[in-house]
Amino acid sequence: MRIGHFDLANRFFVAPMAGVTDRPFRQLCRRLGAGYAVSEMLTARPDLRATPKTLMRANHEGEPGPIAVQIAGTEPRMMADAARHNIAQGAQIIDINMGCPAKKVCNKWAGSALMQDEKLALSIVEAVVAACTPHKVPVTVKMRTGWSAHQKNAVALARTFASAGVQMLAVHGRTREQGYRGEAEYDTIAAVKAAVTIPVVANGDITTAEQARAVLRATGADAIMIGRAAQGCPWIFREIAHFIATGTHLAPPLVEEVKRWLLDHLDDHYGLYGEYLGVRSARKHIGWYLRALPGGEAFRAHINTVEDCSAQVAAVSHFLDTLNTLNEPMNRRYEQQTP
Repeated sequence: MRIGHFDLANRFFVAPMAGVTDRPFRQLCRRLGAGYAVSEMLTARPDLRATPKTLMRANHEGEPGPIAVQIAGTEPRMMADAARHNIAQGAQIIDINMGCPAKKVCNKWAGSALMQDEKLALSIVEAVVAACTPHKVPVTVKMRTGWSAHQKNAVALARTFASAGVQMLAVHGRTREQGYRGEAEYDTIAAVKAAVTIPVVANGDITTAEQARAVLRATGADAIMIGRAAQGCPWIFREIAHFIATGTHLAPPLVEEVKRWLLDHLDDHYGLYGEYLGVRSARKHIGWYLRALPGGEAFRAHINTVEDCSAQVAAVSHFLDTLNTLNEPMNRRYEQQTP
């Protein structure tokens, strides 16, 4: 699997998710089998580049390449400037967000709202490609199947984007109107793949190794991108890779393994966010990891009251150590329930 001149480790990718796929989470997913990860969405607005939130989202210290940064905006010149700025900060791949369904993004005509204005969408792509080409930085686009069931234009846009120099397309199998409701459909992704020669990535409702294989077969996609199913289960990538390669399931990780991964994740998380923000923003990750375990929901309620890092780590360690001493064999293995 290649994006431009970059060879990737495999074809199982982490989807960019605002508030989730920060540097610590991306690095852990890469460690546990993901072949590629894209940053959280960064605004193209220059007046917001120096805010603490943007600076943390743009932090790639120690991250293995290729470093992919997703940008969002509505003005071609501003998007081109944002691409150049992020390249100067170390970005090796620039991804254009045309898939975010959030109202606060779409109300400003960014994200998936751009799919309603094909002329503007193409202008943005052309401007960003022109800005990236001198630096030999590939441009990719993440989009949906369209704005609504009556406005599915992913195939038409895919053709124009490919002609404009985009080197990979990721398609979420829902319209913006759907948000995350209903079931993802893969026929449109298959049609996009048939319409272009550049790599196409399938995204949406891939929560198991069997689904990953089925989606690859149904769409002919070059790769798959996993978002919500990786929350609290970053090892899903190695499970999928093993199943695709062998046709057999990898044994679920031991509780002791999950403890080690989670504590490593928390340590990196605190290092990025500091004590005050770190302990609070870590709560959702802890909840995702532990929700499927016996007593997980009650522990989640408790951890939301803990307000310093050392106490948070101690509570997580104690919870998992206690669970690891249970006598029932099935309870000694971590069984993840995907979203």
